[in-house]
Amino acid sequence: MSGVARLHNYYAFVHADPKDGIVNLAFGLGKTIVDGGVSWSYSPAYPKADPPFNSVNDMLNNTQRTFWSVRMDKLVAYDPVKETEYLTEENIHTAEEDKTLRFVASTLDSQSGRIVMGVSKQGPRLLNFSPILRLNEINLNDLLIELMDVCEKNEGAPVEIEFAMTFSETGPHKFGFLQVRPMAVSNDIVEVSDEEMVGAQVLASSDKVLGNGTNNLVRDIVYVKAEAFDILKTQQVVNDLEKINKKLVTENRAYLLIGFGRWGTSDVSAGVPVNWGQISGAKGIIEAALSNVNFELSQGSHFFHNITGFGVYYFSVPFEKTKTIDWKWLGQMPHQTETEMVRHVQLEEPVLIKVDGRTGRGTIIKP
Repeated sequence: MSGVARLHNYYAFVHADPKDGIVNLAFGLGKTIVDGGVSWSYSPAYPKADPPFNSVNDMLNNTQRTFWSVRMDKLVAYDPVKETEYLTEENIHTAEEDKTLRFVASTLDSQSGRIVMGVSKQGPRLLNFSPILRLNEINLNDLLIELMDVCEKNEGAPVEIEFAMTFSETGPHKFGFLQVRPMAVSNDIVEVSDEEMVGAQVLASSDKVLGNGTNNLVRDIVYVKAEAFDILKTQQVVNDLEKINKKLVTENRAYLLIGFGRWGTSDVSAGVPVNWGQISGAKGIIEAALSNVNFELSQGSHFFHNITGFGVYYFSVPFEKTKTIDWKWLGQMPHQTETEMVRHVQLEEPVLIKVDGRTGRGTIIKP
């Protein structure tokens, strides 16, 4: 098993805070994580909490399926250019013979449709490291927390560490501390002042935002009209958004998307049931509430892997009198496209999106 632990996480999920950090675990060599492959993510503050997948199927579709290991079957000629000459990428099922999956895998029970811990049952495997993180068979999480704390004190800054672990049925497990380096957090520090959270120049702001950084390139805004929104017509909203998204993606124009309730929900009464492909051009997404509809906001859970992978800013804006969206200003902007419930405006100058990933605060400033 290999892993990377970081002391900062700008896309904190569940109840985690950005400063709680994040750990990525992969079965096999660390090349899987280094190359951006599929790994299991969790917050050290909540090791038993799954990432916010939309469903069991979504979880299974996003599990690790292959792993890297050292090639042991044959000698190969030395090639100074090829970095994988002594490595092999194998299907995860080949690890069943070594009985090492029991430490890292769970299984889909076809009868109940539930994920059960371990590999005693037949069925699709999910590499969620439950025996380690839930049962604490190996006290990995406490070790990582202590190790990162020591490293941060010595470095004088938030750190990122790389580690590896080998499992044994008979002897002790072995933990390898491979590398530590300071995180480049200081280069990405964004300050969002109290004055930038309210005022005439603010289009929208929130204390619950995922992401970190600034963007002043977005001139297109696609929004669901507050005065026309009908929870019984959300599929019509989806159809309208898909057409506008296709046009903007073709023209390579990133946009800000604003709507109500939970984006990507399967419950049409809880929000807009889009899939990611229908809003894939959005660089910033706002999920908002209405005064007459008490939506439970998702905070990005339905598209978590998409927004983290593409660096999308995700704002959750509950209905408040002091912090809301300036719908009046949006309605005054000339539109490119308008339907019964969706409006697309293109501004002459871009909005400024600012998100402080350390605090989860963000604001969108009008041109």
